[in-house]
Amino acid sequence: MEKHKQMIHEKPEVILQNLIRFNTTNPPGHEKACIDYIESILNEYGIESTIISLDPKRPNLIARLKGEGNAPPLMMYGHVDVVTTENQNWTHPPFSGEIIDGYVWGRGALDMKSGVAMMIAAFLRAKKEETKLPGDILLVVLSDEENGGNYGAKFLVEEHPELFEGVKYAFGEFGGFSMELDKKRFYPIMVAEKQSSWVKLTIKGQGGHGSMPVRDGAMAKLSRLLDRLNKPLPVHINPVVRDMVKAIAKEMSLPKKIALKQLLNPKKTERILKLLGPKGSLFESLLHHTVSPTIIRASDKINVIPGEITVEVDGRILPGFTEEDFEKELTALINDPSIKIEFIRSDIVKTEPDMTWFNTLGTILKESDKKAKPIPYVLPGVTDSRFFSSLGIQTYGFTPMNLPADFNFTQSVHAEDERIPVECVSFGANALFKAIQRIGN
Repeated sequence: MEKHKQMIHEKPEVILQNLIRFNTTNPPGHEKACIDYIESILNEYGIESTIISLDPKRPNLIARLKGEGNAPPLMMYGHVDVVTTENQNWTHPPFSGEIIDGYVWGRGALDMKSGVAMMIAAFLRAKKEETKLPGDILLVVLSDEENGGNYGAKFLVEEHPELFEGVKYAFGEFGGFSMELDKKRFYPIMVAEKQSSWVKLTIKGQGGHGSMPVRDGAMAKLSRLLDRLNKPLPVHINPVVRDMVKAIAKEMSLPKKIALKQLLNPKKTERILKLLGPKGSLFESLLHHTVSPTIIRASDKINVIPGEITVEVDGRILPGFTEEDFEKELTALINDPSIKIEFIRSDIVKTEPDMTWFNTLGTILKESDKKAKPIPYVLPGVTDSRFFSSLGIQTYGFTPMNLPADFNFTQSVHAEDERIPVECVSFGANALFKAIQRIGN
């Protein structure tokens, strides 16, 4: 019976199904039951786990396999909390984990319970097969990534940095998924990510009674502000993005090859993005700092004209830039000294990407898929990588997925009907199993 249970748990798609069935919507998270399940699997294989938490309902798990001591420890990490399904219309229940038409359906199927399932499967296989590993392998399963990491990675890095002593490289989200461009199959491997900077803008103006209109008040200023925030910030060509665009352009047919290369000319970037249409969205956020107004607070009564309005803005800063650099560009874009700019939260770590193992990971992808064309990638969003980078740990976004040509990964994450092909989960687990044997060797 015990052996049968182990065989079931070696199937990453089964692990994924079980992970999805835990409703870990964040907030509130409540990841404990899910973490307990992972701990129970590891126990069946004789692997001890350490549970560390700021809140007992929101624990983090750390397990270790001993290596031969010829390389620093290597970390695989991922989170089990997920975003809400509220106001979405799902074809199949989002926490059922059903396999239908060759896909595992459910919230977290892409972000990122599939990645966690791949990591667990590779970890268990290494234990069962007594695989020779260059260095120790750490499996770290986290809470609270989707809401700032305060109970997860941020807490562990700030309060328990000793847990990660000696770790130089790690695998996390997002990267290793396939995407089709011009009938070529590219696999972006994330080596850097944009930095998060949340900003509050405060607009003041004459308030009053709704029956007595105010001209050029706070609402009028808000209209002008939103119009300005709809315009792009200046173009910046990040070195990793330059390499990414060149690698894609190399495989393109004419005239696409020429057009893509022109993206790297700041004088022509905006015009080329417009010519690319919807496909330009892949590159637009990688060539600018971005600002997205997301929350507006004004009057709470219909008959009161507000004297103050606040706009909360989700800012994302390209790697290598500081909050001060971003503030200068944002101030120039707003072009209104009466609007107060206040930074609510910034998670900015200025580091240079370490490409040491990029080619090794690319080779693994090409072994797994003969059509694979690995490219370096800057993630437009943020992950727990930003916390680990403060400890000098380079994360490679590497949860490989050989997706169908018509499957749009970025549009499926956080969306209704989130799902992943069963084949992809095994593909990723096998690629990670190869990777933990080679990195550091």
